[in-house]
Amino acid sequence: MVEWIISEGLTGHDEAVAFMEARVAAIGAGGADELIWLVEHPPLYTAGTSAREADLIEARFPVHVTGRGGQYTYHGPGQRVVYVMLDLNRRGRDVRRFVQQLETWVISALAQFGVTGEIRVGRVGVWVARPDRPPLPDGTPREDKIAAIGVKLRRWISFHGIAINVEPDLSHYGGIVPCGISGHGVTSLVDLGLPVGMADLDLALRDSFGPVFGMPR
Repeated sequence: MVEWIISEGLTGHDEAVAFMEARVAAIGAGGADELIWLVEHPPLYTAGTSAREADLIEARFPVHVTGRGGQYTYHGPGQRVVYVMLDLNRRGRDVRRFVQQLETWVISALAQFGVTGEIRVGRVGVWVARPDRPPLPDGTPREDKIAAIGVKLRRWISFHGIAINVEPDLSHYGGIVPCGISGHGVTSLVDLGLPVGMADLDLALRDSFGPVFGMPR
């Protein structure tokens, strides 16, 4: 059984981390079900375990150091943050496969809106080709990031997870080098011209979850 919770309003980052810590401990002790928790945060930056100081260009918002993988990213209103608390003891202790499942899950959800999400070697997250935008100076076709992925495992139980841009203020990414990747940009479902709301994405995520993750052993 995987429980789903959708929190209304804005959830503070410290509050979210404290909740995840407690839930992961309860899952490990056999006292709670696995959980998918959908939230929005107030504007803030998080620094993953690989964050480089030079990639924090301007601390426009509070910066939270977190134990998830990855570098700097932005969270804020209009972005769906998906906290994924799954027990990999029951789903196979394979970190690479788990990250691939998260990527596939996002791609499957985006496909329901006609968006082709793609993975790029050396660039974490889910990307969208932008033939409508000028190429990079070296002629490389422009691609924009639409979803970030950063996870942490404790005794093979996952937490942290995914951030998918529905309609955030994309200018807020200007304070960081998102995920340490310069040159390419950041996009959202609304920026792509799609009239998609948060509830629409939530339904797509729920619909896509089972075919990707199945039932644990």
